[in-house]
Amino acid sequence: MKINKVLTFILFFGCFAVNAQQTEIKLKEYSFSETERLQENNPRPLFIFIYTDWCKICEGMKKTTFKNNEVISLLNKHFYFIKLNGEEKKDITFLGKTFAYKPTGNKTGTHQLAKELSSIKGKISYPTTTILNSKFEIDIQVDSFINSKKMKKILESYLNH
Repeated sequence: MKINKVLTFILFFGCFAVNAQQTEIKLKEYSFSETERLQENNPRPLFIFIYTDWCKICEGMKKTTFKNNEVISLLNKHFYFIKLNGEEKKDITFLGKTFAYKPTGNKTGTHQLAKELSSIKGKISYPTTTILNSKFEIDIQVDSFINSKKMKKILESYLNH
């Protein structure tokens, strides 16, 4: 009887110890200018996550999908990951062109690069995930929440095409 209690105790707390030892992998983030330089010697697709600060679905992806170790591992190994705020106020120079924030109302606006990379059928929605190939051409655009399982499938499918 005492042995069963001891074994149960060990198994119960052993699970916590194993989970506590898992290290969190950090997602490497790049800027557009960094990826241009890196492409010269180490071409990779660009994975661009286009979001806004007010978008709750975007925040959900940041807290779940981009915290998943399998997703992070695939992104770190095979892609250059870039986060782009669709309402970024700073100019971004990419591929020899400078993109700027364009106001659309009193306190609203869209960054030209976000518009360029997230427009699907002339419409922008957040979040949008865009993958550019190593020649900077759009290969994939998905304009919705993508959970970890689906993201892993998208990434693996893209890498195997």
